[in-house]
Amino acid sequence: MPETAEEKVCLITGASGRLGKAMALALAQHGYAVCFTYRTSLLEARQTLKELRQYSPHSQMIRCDIAKVRSIENAFKFFERRFSRLDLCITNASNFFPTPLPNVSEKDWDSLVDTNLKGTFFTMQYAARVMIKQPFCARIITMADVAAELVWRRYAPYTVSKVGVIHLTKVFAKEFAPKILVNAIAPGTMLLHPDRDKQYEREILQKIPLKRLGKPEDVVKAMLFLAESDYMTGQVVTVDGGRMLY
Repeated sequence: MPETAEEKVCLITGASGRLGKAMALALAQHGYAVCFTYRTSLLEARQTLKELRQYSPHSQMIRCDIAKVRSIENAFKFFERRFSRLDLCITNASNFFPTPLPNVSEKDWDSLVDTNLKGTFFTMQYAARVMIKQPFCARIITMADVAAELVWRRYAPYTVSKVGVIHLTKVFAKEFAPKILVNAIAPGTMLLHPDRDKQYEREILQKIPLKRLGKPEDVVKAMLFLAESDYMTGQVVTVDGGRMLY
């Protein structure tokens, strides 16, 4: 079922759950038809699609391994068969796990960098190919991380990939201005891994001036701002409760 002529359309990667789902639902509630990708979480994806369609009946989901260019290409073919426009693309799909420096394997490196950096690049590239042909200004939002500005132990491939995302954001912003506005969101600590204890949480909170962990809604607010702003490009919006002040 095609979207209506006046309905804006967003493609967001990695939105079957958690932060991606929160962003997708917020966009649907703000009048967007949402096409989102998932990789393995089929049941979660189906539930997210069900919830999206309460607000936007034209929303769609597509399986995509963002680390593989062919999979991204197929996802955009699926998208273009069902939608006639692309107003917003959000590159949310990401991989995150610790990699102690002496033990980083090629598999670890490829898993993190291919998903977070290569996948982001080719998603942006395919989105830009669609957007540049449109008669209106479109937007791309990438997902960076405060880790790109900090030096974390045990996360080198992840942090390097997020540094690359920030640079890609600026390169695409310069290359495609004024037709496509490209900005990044850099969240601070949002959701702790279940195996983290209360002592770890207390240590994190000591580094956050606002004295609380971030919530998906905090990132959603920044996303909605960037989705509507028409005089920002090549910028990184940090949503970290002030952690970067330390």
